[in-house]
Amino acid sequence: MYGRRSDSLLLRGDFLKRTSHIALGGIFSAASVMVLLLTIFPFATYALPPLAGAFLIPLVIECGKKWALCAYAAVSLVALLIVPDIEAKVLFIAFFGYYPIVKATLELIGSRVLEWLTKLLIFNVAAVGGYTVLIWIGFSLDAFRIEGIALPLYGFVLLFLLAGNGIFVIYDIGLTRFLPLYFSRFQPMIRRLFRS
Repeated sequence: MYGRRSDSLLLRGDFLKRTSHIALGGIFSAASVMVLLLTIFPFATYALPPLAGAFLIPLVIECGKKWALCAYAAVSLVALLIVPDIEAKVLFIAFFGYYPIVKATLELIGSRVLEWLTKLLIFNVAAVGGYTVLIWIGFSLDAFRIEGIALPLYGFVLLFLLAGNGIFVIYDIGLTRFLPLYFSRFQPMIRRLFRS
């Protein structure tokens, strides 16, 4: 739902000044990189790339989509160079880094059914594409094997996609539910600090 709110701000020109954009972009980009660096811990591979992407939401709202996309590109480049967990950085680059930015545009679609179909299509194409790249560079699918369960490879892929789709829907709803908190608590603080 923040798509409608942020686009209305775009039309009004109610934004921070350029120097504030740079400072805010640097702060939230650094926060995203720091979160991705924490993927060295077990189970963080899947939990932290979505959180790293969520740090770009304030940039969409306060600075606009172009600034947020530039921050996504910068974080992706830095992640490629310094983040040790290859799966986490591919998850961020392939989907979670840009999704909070395009979510705003997708929520302008008139039909809720078409909106969700488009979101799920983007997620599934990104998931399949991201893991195809991982396999192409030598990532082993043995990492997906669950001890004691003997499923063929296509079964693991199907199970992985089904679980991923469920988690994605929860993630999308979570991002939307975070927005009222952002507008009521964090936006006033950010605007006080960065508006000159």
